[in-house]
Amino acid sequence: MAKTLNFAVVGLGMGGHHCKALKNAKGAHLAAVCDIDEDRLAQRMKEFDCKGYTRYADVLKDKSIDAVCIVVESGYHAKLGIQAAKAGKHIIMEKPIDITPAKIKPLEEAVKAAGVKCGCIFQYRMDNCNILIKKAIDSGKMGKLIGAHAHLPWWRGDDYFAGPHGPWRATWKIDGGGSMMNQGIHTVDLIQWLAGPVESVFGFYGVHNHKIQAEDQVVAVLKFKNGALGTFYSTTCTIPEGAQRVYMYGTKGSFSRYGNTLETYAMDTAAQRERMMNLFGGSAKASSGASKDPMAISADGHQLIIEDLVKAVYANREPIIPISSAKHAVEIACAIYKSAQTHREVKVSEVAV
Repeated sequence: MAKTLNFAVVGLGMGGHHCKALKNAKGAHLAAVCDIDEDRLAQRMKEFDCKGYTRYADVLKDKSIDAVCIVVESGYHAKLGIQAAKAGKHIIMEKPIDITPAKIKPLEEAVKAAGVKCGCIFQYRMDNCNILIKKAIDSGKMGKLIGAHAHLPWWRGDDYFAGPHGPWRATWKIDGGGSMMNQGIHTVDLIQWLAGPVESVFGFYGVHNHKIQAEDQVVAVLKFKNGALGTFYSTTCTIPEGAQRVYMYGTKGSFSRYGNTLETYAMDTAAQRERMMNLFGGSAKASSGASKDPMAISADGHQLIIEDLVKAVYANREPIIPISSAKHAVEIACAIYKSAQTHREVKVSEVAV
């Protein structure tokens, strides 16, 4: 008998993407959706041919539901996750896990106590180019890491923060911040996943072109535990919007990436450099050999994380991105906010729990 988990998606804004990923994910079945917005709920029920709930409590009471995708406002993630764990449901948690390390700790404890699995959404880790870059860095192909820099020049209009589903965004209480905690947290996670844990930060933030509570621009200097120095920048003020840029270098080489394009890959063997540029470079054309390369075929990151959770449940192992790994991005972001507020360098250990 096929090993399948029945999922419910809770929160149908970004949750719509979770629904699509579940429809394509092996071993997963979209059984239900949940949202307090009845119009949005009815639309998704019809689109995905599943049952719907307006009350989260009813989802948790449904014994046919094995797992929940929690895609509500960030500041409610841990609360709903704890309730799911106590109800015996496995969890896919949208980024960030929650908005402070103090809120994440009881979730981590509840998941462990209940014996359920919680996989976290940081889909950049599932990208084939990033996977190969990380393998090269971890195996010493870049040498000793010296610099790691990430830049996220995005745009959000005023309508993004308005309307029935917008006012929670860029608030300290529910969103935990603005451009960094909401949009930039993926990039925070990517840079620490590739370059290693961050030891301390010095940051600045401000509101420059929006009428919002939290920041629309962050600049920070990062000191990594391995001795490398780096920078992080995120904003929702850039017109026109640009793509994520990541650039890292060490004693043996470097790489740079802009959006989905690998701009340079100057490390490793000549054959691997050619392979990487054939697969992911913007101007290079894939050779016949590269087209047969399994890494040339990519899949949706959400789908892969969902499929991994199913495997983790039946193999009784940790998900590919467990809470213990995903929480460091929140620790780094909170340390940057604290640095900007106190005008000093802040060790990440000061905010970690």
